Amino acid sequence: MEVYLDNSATTKPRDEVVEEMNYMLKEAYGNPSSLHRKGLQAEKKIKKSRESIAKFLNAREDEIFFTSSGTESNNIAIQGLINRYGKRGNHLITSKIEHPSVINIFKHYETKGFDVTYLDIDEKGVVDLKQLEESITDKTIVIAIMLVNNEIGVIQPIKDINNILAKKNKNVKLHVDGIQAMGKISVNVNDYDFDTFSFSGHKIHGPKGIGGLYVKKGLNLPPIIFGGNQETGLRSGTENTPGIVGFGKAVEILEENFQKEKNDVLDLKKYFANKIMKGIDDVKINSYVDDRCAPHILNVSFLDTRGEVLLHYLEQNGIYVSTGSACSSNNKSKGKSRVLDAIGLSDKEIEGAIRFSFTYNNTKDEIDYVVKKLKASVDEIRKITMR
Repeated sequence: MEVYLDNSATTKPRDEVVEEMNYMLKEAYGNPSSLHRKGLQAEKKIKKSRESIAKFLNAREDEIFFTSSGTESNNIAIQGLINRYGKRGNHLITSKIEHPSVINIFKHYETKGFDVTYLDIDEKGVVDLKQLEESITDKTIVIAIMLVNNEIGVIQPIKDINNILAKKNKNVKLHVDGIQAMGKISVNVNDYDFDTFSFSGHKIHGPKGIGGLYVKKGLNLPPIIFGGNQETGLRSGTENTPGIVGFGKAVEILEENFQKEKNDVLDLKKYFANKIMKGIDDVKINSYVDDRCAPHILNVSFLDTRGEVLLHYLEQNGIYVSTGSACSSNNKSKGKSRVLDAIGLSDKEIEGAIRFSFTYNNTKDEIDYVVKKLKASVDEIRKITMR
């Protein structure tokens, strides 16, 4: 049996998505900037995808922009906001557990003379709102906080953050990394009232190489990529039409199935957490198993094991999981997880941590198989290491 439980790293595209993309590659392959029929055909397909995504987020069509990835979306938003409002002040705020595509931007701007506050978090990963309120000054221009953490799945209190901004400094711009949130929890951009919001196709059973960015109407971000003025000049470059259309199709399917899939995934996560807590000794659950966490992510520490070793044991049985963020795994000097360290886990707990991430097409039969192989693998590793 093959069981894929690394859906936070990437998801398998739905069959309907692949079919749409094949059509674009074989039939509607024109450049959407061309004035002939082939170009207009491609342009019409892009427009339909933009409409679908805008509807899903309750945004305006002209607030949705396409990029090459979530990483690019974060860069366009944060760097664009800093470049536009940098004359107002030089203070930036983020948290200690942001994705590398956010936290490395802030580290870069520190070298440019900006003052950055990295917010602490509690034992489950929620940002310290009191520290945030105390940190905001008249020099603060941009705050960036992820809505759902990619390693432990905790949902940040974005509405509370907005309330603090309204009270302390309503001119501060808020960017929200929504890459692990879109399609997993309900996101209405008007309810959250953020200025920019990033998302990505391959996290929701769409294709890789396509990202999206919501920019609140009237914000008028300056671009960081220049060229032929595609995407109304915010992100120049010939559009990845097959990717955009595939992304749009994935969102259309999500629109129809969102609540059911969300509930099914949460039930599966609870079922899995309960099975491993009852069946395996010396286990620590590092994620909430309720609505304070996204339904698809569960981080678990298996004490007296090494996560990387356990990962490969499971792989030998056709089970695919992760020890943390896939976007950090190529950094050979990364050491222990920043996220798990920030929530106060011991070195022993961090060393034995595994991230399981579920999706709509996982089943309880698969979970039963995973728990069986997981227990056998943990027992074997412990026997070897405890000799």
